[in-house]
Amino acid sequence: MCAVLFALITWQVVAHGPLRALDERVDRAVVGDGPAGLTEFLADLGNMQVALPVLASAVGLALYRRRRVPAAAVVVAMALVPALVVPLKALTDRPGPLTPETGYFPSGHAATAMVAYAGAALLVGRWLTPVAVLLTVATGIGLVLRGYHWPLDVLGSWSLCGVLLAGVVLVSSRGRRRSSAGTPSRRTGPS
Repeated sequence: MCAVLFALITWQVVAHGPLRALDERVDRAVVGDGPAGLTEFLADLGNMQVALPVLASAVGLALYRRRRVPAAAVVVAMALVPALVVPLKALTDRPGPLTPETGYFPSGHAATAMVAYAGAALLVGRWLTPVAVLLTVATGIGLVLRGYHWPLDVLGSWSLCGVLLAGVVLVSSRGRRRSSAGTPSRRTGPS
């Protein structure tokens, strides 16, 4: 589903479709709303200097817990963020909300936030998922309100990262099944 949504959003952005027109109207109506300090703080949640230490801590904890496969899967997903986003920015060549410069779709900051915070929640404990969602959404709101990205830039990143995170969950669940299949039974006594 996320891949289809990403393809639809990308098509609308590149083809100057009706979703892009709506996107630009919505953006112009909300840019600058909210306290500047707060919206800047929210946008900064997607910076590598903020998000990567959170993810690195979660990866360290996962490795300590001997959850190597999920940790590796999340690290690969994070490495794929710039590997996918940078060429997509060049291909789509979308100008920014407040500048004629191009390279704004999809949002690298929104992608970084989603993979870092959701990946950390997957590694530490799924009970952290609401916090990851809150941080990811807050980042997207900050990016739009500050005028750093159009709403579709953020939604496109989230849908792209949904694919990456689905891959993390798939690889992690296969790793768990393999490790539990190879674990001898600890039962004692007759069967």
